[in-house]
Order: sequence, then structure tokens, then C-alpha cells
Amino acid sequence: MAIMITDECINCGACEPECPNTAIYEGGVEWTWGGGTELDEVELEDGSSVDADEPQEPVSDEFYYIVPAKCTECTGFHEEPQCAAVCPVDCCVPDPDYEETEDELMEKKAWLHGE
Repeated sequence: MAIMITDECINCGACEPECPNTAIYEGGVEWTWGGGTELDEVELEDGSSVDADEPQEPVSDEFYYIVPAKCTECTGFHEEPQCAAVCPVDCCVPDPDYEETEDELMEKKAWLHGE
């Protein structure tokens, strides 16, 4: 499952540079599929395509946030999610809305990084 940042976040930013997929963004900041990945274009669930460098709406305007579709829980990079390991207030927790197996997380990593 993806990791999420709860509203207990103190906006310290410790998590952001730790993410190997660039899935963590400051509140209010637009994100891209291409940032930190090898993606050029992404086909969305509705069948439409988007340029990977096209800015996307922020998931949160108040707190740092994690884009679930880019989060691999650091699978294939580290033994544990690095955002959770460095968070001083333990607000990086598993997101129950995005449960994935280790195999699915490895497939996502391969897709994101062109492996």
C-alpha cells in the first residue's frame, strides 16, 4: 500500500528528499508524473494520456503530501519507507485506500523508472 501523510504533519520537509520516486511534495505545490521518474507520457484510468511533465493539481494545500500512484513504499530501494523513517512526528503511515502487494510495488517501480 502507498504511504500517506496525516494532518499531524508539521511541514518540516524531512521526508521530501528521501523519496526515490519524487512522490512527496510540499502542500500547495503542483506535481508531475515525470519528476524523479523516466516517464514521458502516462495513460490515465479513463484512457486519456497526459504528458509526464504536465503539472497536476496538489493533493493537499496545507501539508506535505504523497502521490499514491508514484509511491512504492521504497520497495526495491530500501528495507522500509524512508519518509516514515525520518518523520519526527510519525505522520507517514500506510494508506488503507491504496493496498498493494510487494510484487505490485516492484512492478510500479519498474514502470516509473523504465526498468
